[in-house]
Amino acid sequence: MSLRILFTGGSGKAGRHVVPYLLDRGHTVVNIDRTPLDDPRVHNLTADITDSGQMFNALTGYAHLGELEQAEGGPKPFDAVVHFAAIPRILVTPDNETYRINTVGTYNVLEAATKLAVRKIVFASSETTYGVCFAEGEVKPEFLPVTEDHPTRPIDSYAMSKLCNEATAEVFARRSGADIYGLRIGNVIEPHEYATFFPRYFDDPSLRRRNIFCYIDARDLGQIVDRCLATDGLGYEVFNAGNDDNSVDLTTTEIIEEFYPDVPVTRELGEYEALYSNRKIRDLLGFEEQHPWHRYVRSPRQDD
Repeated sequence: MSLRILFTGGSGKAGRHVVPYLLDRGHTVVNIDRTPLDDPRVHNLTADITDSGQMFNALTGYAHLGELEQAEGGPKPFDAVVHFAAIPRILVTPDNETYRINTVGTYNVLEAATKLAVRKIVFASSETTYGVCFAEGEVKPEFLPVTEDHPTRPIDSYAMSKLCNEATAEVFARRSGADIYGLRIGNVIEPHEYATFFPRYFDDPSLRRRNIFCYIDARDLGQIVDRCLATDGLGYEVFNAGNDDNSVDLTTTEIIEEFYPDVPVTRELGEYEALYSNRKIRDLLGFEEQHPWHRYVRSPRQDD
């Protein structure tokens, strides 16, 4: 089924791959971003997510000039909202500004969408909510694999904003009855980055410690968003968004022995199974990985 989707942040590192994925599946996408997405199929709109009025206006407007021909009584409502727009990490803007933009922006998007009766909202949360990625010093998970019920314990402004957004989303889902799904997105890898980054990860696996050795191919993230849009009736949920394997050329057991010898392991793991568990998106959403790293870069083990 083709959906009319308002997508915030569709020109960013993740969005510029997720939006084309949705377009390829026949959806109509309006992209709200400060920079237009260079795809002739997308409809770009410049708007400020921290301005509540602009969000209400964007959600009640036409997607493109062609809709004027079919207009009867005003623009069609949007079927879904995908909210990715944010300050993308710490050390981009001052901490208070990161927190303000990310939390106020998300509140405005959620409020406008639910008050305008949008029944499906997908928003970007983050792996950083677990408190490992931007920790001061080394922080290890409390248990492995890291599932969605792992404690969230951020200390930085970015992760704090994402955790606040999860609480906000849960309230709006409870109040409105809409399906609102949060994606705790791992380290996003674009197609051109495999050749540059992964040989470094193979040489020094410790580079991946802060990401719990996780990655998510930006195109597979597109599939995850699409599966969220197609899966109804879950209410409020959060999902880890990562690929099936770890981002280094070590077995899962080797990673645990080297980096997490004292961390409890709660179940048997596959030989290369990701320590940042994506079991929930596979079981509830039907996600099937299409872009594992070994399709794009040669493993040193293959040369042994």
